Amino acid sequence: MRLVDLSQPVEAGMQVFPGDPPVDTRLAASFPQDGFQVAELHLGTHSGTHVDAPLHTVDGGSPVDAIDLSRLVGPARIVHVPGLGEHDVIRWEHVRAQLEDVRAGTIVLFRTGWSRHFGTPRYLAHPVLHEEIAGHLLAAGVRVLGVDTLNPDRTPDASSTGPLELPVHAAVLGSGGAIIENLTNLHAVTWRDPLLSALPLRLRGLDGSPVRAVAMQL
Repeated sequence: MRLVDLSQPVEAGMQVFPGDPPVDTRLAASFPQDGFQVAELHLGTHSGTHVDAPLHTVDGGSPVDAIDLSRLVGPARIVHVPGLGEHDVIRWEHVRAQLEDVRAGTIVLFRTGWSRHFGTPRYLAHPVLHEEIAGHLLAAGVRVLGVDTLNPDRTPDASSTGPLELPVHAAVLGSGGAIIENLTNLHAVTWRDPLLSALPLRLRGLDGSPVRAVAMQL
């Protein structure tokens, strides 16, 4: 079996969505004092590579521990969308040819290459998916999509005002689906339609969880 890790390392001070809790790690027990080591971890539910449950943007939506795990392990389709600039919008016409034969239950991952900017201010100015893509995927029976960006929707900056608009989240999570964010290393998946595993922690009643996303070639 060939494995490719698609997850960002979780470490203190890593980049998070603006306003989310910072990631911090520290020793709670050490060998000199205690004879063993235990680390204390502080982070938000959407730190690093993670999955959004419906509860993230849907009032009363299902929490992450209620997601059917079979949706997060299965065949994936990587959609290559190169050459994008800051805030560019990916429309259905740009990806239609790569998705016309997609089957229900497939996990669709968008490879923009933007993960190379992770940890820099430019990462916040990522390309976004037009909500029409979510509509086409949902109509085809796709319930999970992933991106190698911070967000499939636009991430606000200092000039943003008013309520946060999340049309892709509204469509996918509103239908009971899930979204995987902050993927990386998609370029290393060199075979078609890999098997993907992106399992969350069983965090009872919460809105999301970090995942260890792995692409597999059986």
